[in-house]
Amino acid sequence: MRAVAWMYFSIFLFIMSNLYDQVNAQESQGGSELDKKVQAFLNSRTRTWHDWNVPASDGKLLFDLIVKHKYKRAVEIGTSTGHSGIWMAWALSKTGGKLITIEIDEGRYKQALANFEKAGVAQYIDARLADAHDLIPQLKGPFDFVFCDADKDWYINYFNALDPKLVVGGCFTAHNVGMPGVIEYYDYVSKLHNYKTTTDNRGAGMAISYKTAEK
Repeated sequence: MRAVAWMYFSIFLFIMSNLYDQVNAQESQGGSELDKKVQAFLNSRTRTWHDWNVPASDGKLLFDLIVKHKYKRAVEIGTSTGHSGIWMAWALSKTGGKLITIEIDEGRYKQALANFEKAGVAQYIDARLADAHDLIPQLKGPFDFVFCDADKDWYINYFNALDPKLVVGGCFTAHNVGMPGVIEYYDYVSKLHNYKTTTDNRGAGMAISYKTAEK
């Protein structure tokens, strides 16, 4: 009897193991297919991202930050035509998150929507056509990742509006370190005791600020 019971138990484990492997294979294949689609789209658009989009190296940096820290609730200020948004949404597809991205120009906004669809990441993006000056204070949060790439002289205002909504451990990134307006922002945020700020200059310059405490 024990031998028969063990045989049936072994068969059950074999079947369950196969089912588990099939499910994992399907999930991996799904992720792989999205990776291929996004990468193919990005490759097809190499050196064509104008309209104030980030260079690919900065897109990769944003991707890596989100995946490394498993961020899920992201905000982008300044969509342009969607290059940075695609990189972030791609990363968020791996963490189970979503991106709210804001663009004031209708033409760039519509082009970004089309690009999100073509890249296969539209489901991970909540794109808003709005003035970020008005919309950012209205966002409820909480958020764990912010990418700021809009009007440079308003960076400090964006930061102060989102700081209370950014969780401890979250990250506020700001593009174009070294430009007028962003220099003042960097000086401001680097003096805050509850943020640890560094810069990455491999692309167009990124200030990376991790929130270490509420105050």
